[in-house]
Amino acid sequence: MRDALPEERLIGAITRLILDPGKRPARHVAIGAASPIPAAASYLAREITGEVRVSVLNQRRGNPFTNGTGELFDLTAEGRIDLFFLGGGEIDGAGNLNLVGVGEWPGRVARFPGSFGSAFMYMMVPRVILYRFEHSRRVLVPRVAYISAPGTSPAGVFRRGHGEALVTGKAVFSFSPEQARFRLVSVHPGESAESVRAATGFDYDMAQPLAETADPVPEWLHLLRGPVAAAMAPTYPTFVQRIWPAAEMARSA
Repeated sequence: MRDALPEERLIGAITRLILDPGKRPARHVAIGAASPIPAAASYLAREITGEVRVSVLNQRRGNPFTNGTGELFDLTAEGRIDLFFLGGGEIDGAGNLNLVGVGEWPGRVARFPGSFGSAFMYMMVPRVILYRFEHSRRVLVPRVAYISAPGTSPAGVFRRGHGEALVTGKAVFSFSPEQARFRLVSVHPGESAESVRAATGFDYDMAQPLAETADPVPEWLHLLRGPVAAAMAPTYPTFVQRIWPAAEMARSA
């Protein structure tokens, strides 16, 4: 079996976070149709446990949504979504997300996709994993230009959960809502504490010793390149064809 690809390493890292035995079990995970790496991790977690339900927005098959994303908010309000993924055009050291833009309101220098329901999901889903492949000082900033979704809330504000981790193309961070601060947990192969520090605009703590992000175990790679790739192909065909072309060819045969 060939070595893990960088994308598979990220998928493995997110899968370990999903299955973390120290966290609330992720029985129902919801993901966006533009999030193939978090999606692959969610499908892999389902294959490993047989107990994770995966719902993909804007996909008719395999989820309870029949009337668009409004139902996602209903399920979330009822406490029926356990884990969700969020990112941002900017993410700061307090876990705040900016999905609006930068520059004079409403983001005249750079315009991002928009906040939509990010604040609601961030506060109402018990577990949130932040994901952004680009790891640079323009994304990971000291303070976001606009807060689309707050990383923490004042005392007395009802909130079910917070971001628990941030996964990027360079590293994995944990997040402490009590301290409103990230902690560097592992760096991906080819990266170092110094390279991550140089590419990060906010301050953070660092685990001692600092680990290297592990590859998925062979059993996980087998699942990724087989049933996970097959499950993802209808929704993420371009990603599957690029990462697992043999699986896509077998599916099309």
